Amino acid sequence: MNFGVIGYGYWGPNIVRNLVSLEDSQVLAIADTSAAARVRAQKAYPGIRVTESATEVITSPEIDAIAVISPVWTHYDLTKASLENGKHVFVEKPFTSTTAQAEELINLASQKNLKIMVDHTFLFTGAVRRIAQLIDEGALGNLYYYDSTRVNLGLFQHDINVIWDLAPHDLSIMDYLLKTSPEAVVATGEGHLNGHEDVAFMTLYFPDKVIAHINVNWLSPVKVRTTLIGGEKRMLVWNDLEADEKLRIYDKGVDITTREGVYQMLVSYRSGDMWAPQLEQVEALRQEMVYFVECVTSGKEPFNNGAAGLRVVRMLEAASESLKKRGALVRL
Repeated sequence: MNFGVIGYGYWGPNIVRNLVSLEDSQVLAIADTSAAARVRAQKAYPGIRVTESATEVITSPEIDAIAVISPVWTHYDLTKASLENGKHVFVEKPFTSTTAQAEELINLASQKNLKIMVDHTFLFTGAVRRIAQLIDEGALGNLYYYDSTRVNLGLFQHDINVIWDLAPHDLSIMDYLLKTSPEAVVATGEGHLNGHEDVAFMTLYFPDKVIAHINVNWLSPVKVRTTLIGGEKRMLVWNDLEADEKLRIYDKGVDITTREGVYQMLVSYRSGDMWAPQLEQVEALRQEMVYFVECVTSGKEPFNNGAAGLRVVRMLEAASESLKKRGALVRL
């Protein structure tokens, strides 16, 4: 497969590096409006055509697929133009700026029999794959909550707030693991430096009393990447910054039984072993790019397709609406 890559800023070099390393793909062109980015790209890959014009890449008859690795406000126009020119599209998260844009692109791809994959990289990590396996096997039992903290100092974005920047990671993971959509969203936050919220909290209400909480923050003195998932049988902690035991499963919980009446409840606390399963050691982005090429060549529909991207954008939109109303409940 011949690729064109649009955007060679923060994430673009990682995309190019992985595509170049795959046996079944090659990068023919890189486009970026920044002269400095073009110089970096040309120095790193002297054999690849580097241009300022995204249109030149999108309209090239030699190119089969476009990787859109640019700011979110450009995703719709670049993805639409790519699809109209018969190209499959791999697009950085979040998919689009609005649900209406996402729905239009999904329909266009369907009409033209083209694939869209949204870059939800964490779904390809050993940790998320193992968590999904544990949930599917019923090892955690009925789920109670999903609680994630993703905070650090920077990187400040100038076109989107901290929810649109950091929360897509957690929302895509949550969407993949829970396999159901929330019924309502509440979001609160404040902006302190550049007019966009840099500290924010999201609460999502799911069917069957599952609740999710996401804390995102550009103003934390420390970097934290921790997720807790609580179930009826077991609970787990995923610390993505741990070198070895990223995932720990705790055989801890609460058992409630009733005796001779509704108002007399016996509560017992269960405290068993902790175990840290061995995780697959892979570069998630490489696995994702291999999967994209495989889906395009085989015709298989990717699980992180446009519809998955749309579900995340819908949650982000609802969170933005709730933010404007200072924490009002927004139903989905």
